[in-house]
Amino acid sequence: MAEKNTDPDAAALSQAEIDAEIAAIHGEYRAQRDAGGQVETNARLNFAPYRSSLLRHPTKSLHHADPEDIELYSPAFGHRDVSPLEADLTIQHNGEPIGERIIVTGRVVDGDGRAVAGQLVEMWQANAAGRYMHKRDQHPAPLDPNFTGVGRTLTGPNGEYSFTTIKPAPYPWKNHNNAWRSAHIHFSLFGTDFTQRIVTQMYFPGDPIFDLDPIYQSITDQAARDRLVATYDHSVSQHEWNTGYRWDIVLSGSNRTWAEQEEER
Repeated sequence: MAEKNTDPDAAALSQAEIDAEIAAIHGEYRAQRDAGGQVETNARLNFAPYRSSLLRHPTKSLHHADPEDIELYSPAFGHRDVSPLEADLTIQHNGEPIGERIIVTGRVVDGDGRAVAGQLVEMWQANAAGRYMHKRDQHPAPLDPNFTGVGRTLTGPNGEYSFTTIKPAPYPWKNHNNAWRSAHIHFSLFGTDFTQRIVTQMYFPGDPIFDLDPIYQSITDQAARDRLVATYDHSVSQHEWNTGYRWDIVLSGSNRTWAEQEEER
């Protein structure tokens, strides 16, 4: 039975209608791939089930810009180096945040598996109730005064990174009626300067919302989607302290980690 939209503030289509759109697009992609077509490793710029995807990419031809001019308006480290304490999101306030404490660790590598050392890695996420510490997030879930949800670190000699944080929860969004996003963590990586940046998302294994999330499903190839899902690693878990997840980020090559368009949430 189709869902009925009773919320005047929500988009008109039901989850069932969005699911049907996703299934049709994925079916068409699989048929083209099986017939010898190109394998898609990135999200489609225009993915109809993700309604605002039309607004989240350039619509005109790109033009070359002066890198030095761009650097004048780009972010910077600031007046101090990145502290190791910034990688622990559970100690940034006076008390402990609420939720499941986790460690997310992995390596940043290039397409040939070589470590990328000294890489600035930033991350941000919702809290254990699915709420961002951001004025635009006003859905009725509690904020945690002891959890801001942002951190950063530099990769080590072997490309390794590690964050201690709280496992985020799914949250609603207004793509369609009763729309929910799979639990995820945003990652941002910079190259040799601040004009070289990729933004991606890490998901958690076994999430029941995967099939219902148009942003996750906007990557039409299942293998490419799977590369965004972390692996539970019991060796990273610690006795009576945290569970652990491992997720490597591949910057190039056919198995590269999907990178999203600017301003994608």
